[in-house]
Amino acid sequence: MRRRHLIAGLALASSLTALSALAAEQGKPTPTTKEILAKSAPAEWRRPDPQNLLVMQLPTGRVVIELAQDFTPLHAANIRTLVRQHYFDGLAIIRVQDNFVTQWGDPNDDENGDKDKIRSLGKASKTLTPEFSRAIAAKQPWTPLPDGDVYAPEVGFSGGFPVGRDPASGQEWVAHCYGTVGVARDVAPDSGSGSSLYAVIGQARKLDHNLAVAGRVLEGMPLLSGLPRGPEPMGFYADPARRTRIESVRLAADMPAPERPAIEVLRTDSASFAALIDASRHGHNAFYPEPVGKVGLCSLSVPVRDAKPVH
Repeated sequence: MRRRHLIAGLALASSLTALSALAAEQGKPTPTTKEILAKSAPAEWRRPDPQNLLVMQLPTGRVVIELAQDFTPLHAANIRTLVRQHYFDGLAIIRVQDNFVTQWGDPNDDENGDKDKIRSLGKASKTLTPEFSRAIAAKQPWTPLPDGDVYAPEVGFSGGFPVGRDPASGQEWVAHCYGTVGVARDVAPDSGSGSSLYAVIGQARKLDHNLAVAGRVLEGMPLLSGLPRGPEPMGFYADPARRTRIESVRLAADMPAPERPAIEVLRTDSASFAALIDASRHGHNAFYPEPVGKVGLCSLSVPVRDAKPVH
């Protein structure tokens, strides 16, 4: 089955590349993202499982995160436990490091904090088996990128996530691209429980397969990337007044249906996503007359849109 998916994907990519080359020869501009998505079929979009959707409410708005259940199931389960215990409610964004990450968690849970005030993890585990990578999932659709990568022998998209692969070791991992949500930890590999999380807001690929990835932000990234940078080393806030308070974090499955995020994500094994890859590689118009001819893993964003009502 996987071979059929791969062959079909390669054939589609090849035909799209030929079409882009023909368009370039004829001087026609490449279709825009808006134009490609306007022609997408309903079946090319998926609605995330409410069991895998976190809704974090900040004073400035909401952030919606899809958990990487297939890549880090132990961490996804532990985070659900923490959320259902209201662990994150009232905590804060404690760190914003320019061109790197925005991190949130318990402000007292650091070497300078008040250890007597650290919030209990309750029924959640304090330590977890590291999930920095997993065995390559042969049965899951894989959309490869053709232009190589500095950090991994192979890269592509799987299950909506940007992924690096090493066929020699048989391992794959979610790459730390913009919007990726990772699990903060201490030096011990098993010390990342999910009680402190971070979102990538810059260059963070050096973290690949060294920290567990919990998911990715589907909505609300400007609320995390646009915060004032922390003045202390590594972007931490020493002054509590500068931190952003987390009003609540809820699992969409536990919210009343009308209050759940009504969003759809483009399938990364769809023809429209393949067209977006091709347009990014060969894109040209009056302003960009010279196509780049290549595309990087972290330069592609998986589209998200408001879900259409189901009748």
